[in-house]
Amino acid sequence: MDTVRSMTLFALAALAEIGGAWLVWQGVREHRGWLWIGAGVIALGIYGFVATLQPDAHFGRILAAYGGVFVAGSLLWGMAVDGFKPDRYDVTGALICLVGVAVIMYAPRTA
Repeated sequence: MDTVRSMTLFALAALAEIGGAWLVWQGVREHRGWLWIGAGVIALGIYGFVATLQPDAHFGRILAAYGGVFVAGSLLWGMAVDGFKPDRYDVTGALICLVGVAVIMYAPRTA
């Protein structure tokens, strides 16, 4: 159950962080204004909170593993929202990152 919770929290964190960064990008780069930027900053703050809810107590492990989720999630966000078409190297890199997530977070450990 901790694994399902952890993966759900990683997905929520990615949604908040990537979505927040995208909102800031839209506000600044696409000149959509301060409302978009403010919404992005709030979403980024939510990301920071969601990361603390992970069942593992080790900050470094959580953030290291989340990096792989961020990479894959960013490509998915780009595909869904911006029409980005990843090439085979993007996909391969994301898959390598997700293997890293699995090793860092879910490999069996002796306490």
